Amino acid sequence: MRRIFLFILEGLRFVLQFLFRRLVIWLADRFSSAPRQDKVNQALSELYRSIITEPGKKGPLVPFRPDEQPVIIFSDLHKGTRDGADDFAICEDNYLAALTHYDNNGYYYINLGDSEELWENLLPNVINYNKDNFALEKKFADRNAFVKIFGNHDLYWDNDPLAPMVLKSIYGKALKASAGAVLRAELPYGYIDIFCTHGHQGDAQSDGNVFSKWFVSYIWGPIQSFLEIRINMPSGNTTLKNLHNLYMYEWSASQENVILITGHTHQPVFNSLTHLERLYLELEDAQEKKDETLIKKILNEIPRRSREYDHLSHSFRKMKASYFNSGCCCYADGNITGIEISDGYMRLVKWSKVEGKPTRIVAEEIHLVELSRKQLR
Repeated sequence: MRRIFLFILEGLRFVLQFLFRRLVIWLADRFSSAPRQDKVNQALSELYRSIITEPGKKGPLVPFRPDEQPVIIFSDLHKGTRDGADDFAICEDNYLAALTHYDNNGYYYINLGDSEELWENLLPNVINYNKDNFALEKKFADRNAFVKIFGNHDLYWDNDPLAPMVLKSIYGKALKASAGAVLRAELPYGYIDIFCTHGHQGDAQSDGNVFSKWFVSYIWGPIQSFLEIRINMPSGNTTLKNLHNLYMYEWSASQENVILITGHTHQPVFNSLTHLERLYLELEDAQEKKDETLIKKILNEIPRRSREYDHLSHSFRKMKASYFNSGCCCYADGNITGIEISDGYMRLVKWSKVEGKPTRIVAEEIHLVELSRKQLR
C-alpha cells in the first residue's frame, strides 16, 4: 500500500512540475530572494537601532568582556528528519561534540537561524528526530547563555502565535526567538558592537511584511520543496551568495564601531574576506618574500578554492574588517563552521572528524583590539 501511495505521489509531483514549473520560476524571478542594497541597508539599520535602543524587543543587547566571557556562534543547521534530504544528519556528530565542548567551557551560544528546516519538514517531526541536539542546546538555555535567532527557513519562530509554547516545551523555560542580537564587547579604550543576525535582511521574499513572511513560511517554501524546484536561494546560488556578502559588507563598512556577523549564504567570511581572497593576499606576501615553498602551496590551493568561490572582489586588498559570516552546520562532508570569541580573539573554527573523532580546528583568528584598529583604517 505504501509503495502504491509513493508511486501516486511521485506521479502527482511530475504532473504538477510539468504544469507549474514555469509559473513557479516566473514568480521566483518576480519576487526574487536577490536583495537590493537599499532594502538591506534599511533593514539592518532598523534592526540594529532597535536592539541598542530597545533591548529585548527584537533581540538582546549583551555587554561582555571578550577576554572573560567566551561566545560561540553557529548558523544554518537545517535540522531535518534523517531522510535523504536532511543535510544536517551527517554533521550532527560534529555539532554534538562542539556543543559539549562549548558548554563544558562556559560559552555563551548564539544560533543565527535556519536551525530547523521548516520549508521541507513538519516541526513535530524535526523535534522528534533531533532530541539529542535540542537537549544540548537546552544546557545553554539553562545557564541563560543561549540566544535563538530565526532565519528564513524557520520563520515559524517569528510568525506563529504558538511558537513561544513550543520553545518552552523544548528548552524547559520561556524563550523568545529574536531577529538579532548585539554583543557589546568592552575593550581597553571603549567598546565595539558585534551585531549578529541571520542575514536574510532585504530579501523580498523572507524579510517583508507579516503576510509575505507567513506566505513564504507556509505556502511558498513548501511548494518549492514539493515540486523540487530549488531556485533563487543564496545558499545554493553562487551569484546570490556573492551579492548577499557584498551588500552585508557594504552596510557594515559604513558603520562605526560595528562588526556584522551573519549566516544565510553557507559561505564563511572572515575579516570581510573569503578564503580565496585571503589566499591571493597570502600569495602576494609570499611572492614579496620569495618563499617558493609557500608560493607553490598556495598556487595548488587556489584552484580548489576557486570552485567554492568563483568571485573575487576588485577591492579585496582594501576592504574594511567589518563583516564576518559563520558559514553553516550542514556541509556535505559533515564538517561544520562557526565563529568563536574567546580570550579576546575572534576565530573562524571548523569542527571536522580527524581519524573518526570530531576535532576543533582554528582556520583564522584576530584579536579584537587589532580588529577594532583595522576598522579605523
